Amino acid sequence: QVQLVESGGGLVQAGGSLRLSCAASGGIFSYYAMGWFRQAPGKEREFVAAISRRGGSTGYADSVKGRFTISRDSAKNTVYLQMNNLKPEDTGVYYCAADRKYWSDDFVRRADEYDYWGQGTQVTVSS
Repeated sequence: QVQLVESGGGLVQAGGSLRLSCAASGGIFSYYAMGWFRQAPGKEREFVAAISRRGGSTGYADSVKGRFTISRDSAKNTVYLQMNNLKPEDTGVYYCAADRKYWSDDFVRRADEYDYWGQGTQVTVSS
């Protein structure tokens, strides 16, 4: 059983930056592709970014491409989401997720493909 704990959320003005962290425990970190999703009030959870288990592949939603960067540190069992030039529409609860995929160095964008989820961290961007 993998446990995921997000941190780093908060309130920031438009144009500002935040770095989210997701610490993983209880599993072999290198077996998992990792993803970030977000959910705004009244909206469905949406894909933000993902990184393959070895870090060789990354993917982003069009809405965050060029502003957000996903990375992972295997020594710390942690995945990060660096968010720059934040916009009010980036507001929401951000969730970290793990997809057990030890047989390939790939990632997926569908939330229902992920096996484990964190509790989420709130990001609020004021205009």
